[in-house]
Amino acid sequence: MREYARLWRELIALCLRRYPGSTVFLIGWHVVSTVMFAAVGLTLRALVEATQAGTVTAIGVAALGAALVLTLNLGVEHIAYLRTIHLVERISLTEVEPRILRACAELPQVRHLEDPEFLDRVTTLRGQSGAVVDWAWAVLQAVSATIGLLVALAVLGGVNPWLLALLPCAAVQLAMERLGRKKIAEEDLASAEDLRLHRELYDDICVNPAALKELRVYGAAAQAIKLQAEAWERVTRSRARAALIAAGWSSAGWLVFGGGFTLAIFLVTAAGRPGDIILAVSMGVQFRNVVEHALHRSMQVGGYRRLLGPYLWLMEYARTHRDPADAAPPARLRRGIELRNVSFTYPGTTKPVLEDLSVHLPAGAVVAVVGEYGSGKTTLVKLLAKMYAPDSGSILVDDVELSALDTAGWRASMSAAFQDFGRYCTTFEDSVMMGARGDLNSTVRDADAEALVSRLPDGPATELGRRFGGIELSEGQWQKVALARSGARPRPLLFVLDEPTASLDAPSEHAIFTRYARRSRELAALNGAISVIVSHRFSTVADADLILVMAAGKLVESGRHDELLTRNGMYADLYGIHAAAHA
Repeated sequence: MREYARLWRELIALCLRRYPGSTVFLIGWHVVSTVMFAAVGLTLRALVEATQAGTVTAIGVAALGAALVLTLNLGVEHIAYLRTIHLVERISLTEVEPRILRACAELPQVRHLEDPEFLDRVTTLRGQSGAVVDWAWAVLQAVSATIGLLVALAVLGGVNPWLLALLPCAAVQLAMERLGRKKIAEEDLASAEDLRLHRELYDDICVNPAALKELRVYGAAAQAIKLQAEAWERVTRSRARAALIAAGWSSAGWLVFGGGFTLAIFLVTAAGRPGDIILAVSMGVQFRNVVEHALHRSMQVGGYRRLLGPYLWLMEYARTHRDPADAAPPARLRRGIELRNVSFTYPGTTKPVLEDLSVHLPAGAVVAVVGEYGSGKTTLVKLLAKMYAPDSGSILVDDVELSALDTAGWRASMSAAFQDFGRYCTTFEDSVMMGARGDLNSTVRDADAEALVSRLPDGPATELGRRFGGIELSEGQWQKVALARSGARPRPLLFVLDEPTASLDAPSEHAIFTRYARRSRELAALNGAISVIVSHRFSTVADADLILVMAAGKLVESGRHDELLTRNGMYADLYGIHAAAHA
C-alpha cells in the first residue's frame, strides 16, 4: 500500500507540474462534489416545504437554489469528465508511455529482453499507460464519491434511520466486486505468456511477408494459424472464466444492495412527511447512479491493480538495473582491449557460448574473427558492445574494466553493423544518420550505396519499408543501409562489422571491404581505434593485423594470415576449403 500511495502522489504531482490549471480545477471539483448529491435533495425538500407554506419569496429562492445546484452538478460534472480524459491521455502519452519504453530500451544490457518474467509484464502494460494515469484520478474520484455517499446517508439518516442500512449493503457490494476483480487480475497475468505467443504468431509470422514466403513454400501456414488460434483461445477461455466469476460476485452484491435499498425507501415512504418523502425519493432516484459511479471508480481502482503491480515492478527493475558505471571512455586507445578468462552463457541455457577466452586486441589493429557457425563470434562482439556482461572473467579497455565505463559513453564511442541489423521504416537519410553527425555522402560512398540512392524516387528523403507506404528494399539493399549507418559516426574507438556483406554480391563485397579497410587504417592513426570484422569469407580477412579463430566458444588460434597458414591448423584447413570452393 505504501508503494501505491507513493505512485499516486507521483502521478498527481506529474499532472500538477505539466497541467496545473486542469489539475487544480479537477481536484477542486472533486472536493465540491462530495456535497453536491446531498445538496440536490436538500434544495428539492426546501422547495416542497416552501410550496406547502405558500410563501412566494421562499418558493422563488428554493426554486433558484435547486436550479443552480442541478445545473452545477450536471454541467460542471460533464466538463470535469472531459478534462479528466484529456489530462489522462496527455500525461500517459508524454510521460508514462516513454517511461515504459525507456525501461525496455535504455537499460545498459539486452538480457532483460530475453527474460520471460520481464516480457510478461511488458505485455500486460502494452497500450495500458493511460489506465495507469487514470488509476490516480479513479482513486480521487472514488474517495470523493464515497464521501459524497456518506454525506447523503447522513442526510437520509436524519430523515429515517432505516436509510443507514444502505451503508453496509454498499460495503458488501464493494467487497464482492473486489473479489471478482482480484480473480480477473490473476488470470490476466497467468495468460500473459499465451497472449505474447498469439501476438508474435500474428504480427511476426502470419502477417509478415518475410515469414509468409517460407510458410507458403513448406505449407505451414495452416499450422501457424492453428497455433495462433489455440493461443488466443487459451487467453479468452481463462479470461472469460474469470469474467464470469467476477460477474457472479458482482450480481450477488447488487442483490444485497438492491434489497436493502428497496426496504429502506418503503419504510421512509410509510412514515415520512411530504418534504422528507420528496427528499428520500428524489435522492433515491439518483442514488443507484451515484452508487454505481462510486462503485465503478472503486472497481476500476481495484481493476487497475493488475497493471500497477507490473508497472511498479518494471520501474523498480529499471531503477535497480541502471548503469552504475560513470567512468568516461578514453579519447584515444593506447594499449587496446584485453579479454581475460571471459566466459558467457545466454540466459535460459546451460551450455557456455564463450569459455575461458583470453586475448589482447592491440590499439589501432584490424582484428578479424573467423570460425564455423555457432562458434561464438557474434557473442564476442555483443560483449565488446556491452550488450551483455561476462559471467566470469573481465574485459579491459586500456587497463580499465569495461564494466566501469559509462555504457552510454562507450556506445557513443563505437560504431557497428550487426548481423541482425535493424530495418527502420523512415527516410533513407534518417535511417543512415541515426544519432550521428557525419557526412551523408561519404557514408553512402563507403557503403557502396550510391547506386541504391540514385534509384530511390526521392533520393535520401525516400521513405523505406512498405509498412507505412514506403519503398521496400532487398536484403542486400537493407544491409547496405546498415553498413552506411555504421560509417556515419566519424571517430569511433571500436568499429565492429559482424558479417557485413553476407547478403551482398562479390563486386559489392570487394568494394566495401576495400573502403572500410582504408577507413579502419585512418581511424587507427587518428585515435588508435580497433576494427573488429566478423566474417565467414576468408578472402576478406587475409589483410587483418590479427585473426582470431573460434571453435565451440573457445579461441583455438590467433595470429596473422601467413602465420596461421604455416601452422597447418584449423585456420589453414578452413582457408583451404574456402579457396577450393571459390575455385
